Amino acid sequence: MVAMTPTAPPVQSEDLGWFPVTDAGSVGAVRRAATAVGESLGLTEQRLADLAIVATELASNLYKHTRDGVVHLRIVRAGGDAGVELVATDSGPGMADIALSARDGHSTAGTLGIGLGAMARQATELDAFSRPGRGTVLTVSVWGRPPAPAQWAAGLTRPIAGETVSGDGYGVREVDGRRQALLCDGLGHGALAAAASQAVVAAFREAPAGGPAEVLGHVHRAVSHTRGAVAALIELDRAGTVTCASVGNISGWLVGPGGRRGIPAQPGIVGDRQRRNVREYSYPIDADTVVVLHSDGVNDRWDATEYPGLLRRGPLVVAATLMRDAAVRRDDAGILVARGTAAPAWPAAPATVDGADRAGP
Repeated sequence: MVAMTPTAPPVQSEDLGWFPVTDAGSVGAVRRAATAVGESLGLTEQRLADLAIVATELASNLYKHTRDGVVHLRIVRAGGDAGVELVATDSGPGMADIALSARDGHSTAGTLGIGLGAMARQATELDAFSRPGRGTVLTVSVWGRPPAPAQWAAGLTRPIAGETVSGDGYGVREVDGRRQALLCDGLGHGALAAAASQAVVAAFREAPAGGPAEVLGHVHRAVSHTRGAVAALIELDRAGTVTCASVGNISGWLVGPGGRRGIPAQPGIVGDRQRRNVREYSYPIDADTVVVLHSDGVNDRWDATEYPGLLRRGPLVVAATLMRDAAVRRDDAGILVARGTAAPAWPAAPATVDGADRAGP
């Protein structure tokens, strides 16, 4: 068991878009998009300057050193504060020691090697995971007022190839001491699927306090005007138990150093006209366990034991790594990762595998 300590208001995020970094011009596109979002949030001139440095260095590193590099842009909010978050993934050479790579002057490609160090100094929060030969995932945020709130859960979505919006969605909330998160998949693709998933997330956030089955029942009744969705909802209590409820084919997993265990799913559609009696399942979890939910746009053959050290990173880094390696382009993809305790701030804990870090996922 793991005792969960009280946290600040949960971080709510809004996925804005994916930017492939294929040439030098892509670097400027990422910087302009990020600073435009920062301006819309009212960040100060100093924080906008910090954000411009972070976005430039992040995209430049992808262009210079990797292949298949992509930057995902997000808005993050908590309480009355807001910030801009960037998620970078690549399938490049990876790094054996991210902390070493962040030191000014260190380089593996004949450059000045100041990119990671500059990002770490300017950003509010930075987290990363990398393996030699398998690429790197890096998340970085610039908030209006640091420090960044700890994230116990994080979601990530990506639309099917050819669409600009994803039919998958997610939400996180804390109500009357209940810490809950939801992942949903609107039926079909495109704008109508996105509208369905947005309605599910809105109903979840506005639902009265209750257990996962009760809240999911409220959502089911509230979204009958949409084309429908499938959804899974989890609740992590402060005694170290996760309770799950789902309708439809959202895959759920309890993932630890020894592997993963599936969470049962019930058939059906959220928002159809059938009466739903949703069942709940409860499991004990500890500090080494994360909960992973994903839609059918993510191949379920991923294996966490192939990523030593990953489960010690933050939920967003875990989600982005699985999105990079297991999501398919012929469907919308959504992943939500939750943990009972916040991950340590990078680079306080090992972020990669080296000779001293082989204890498991």
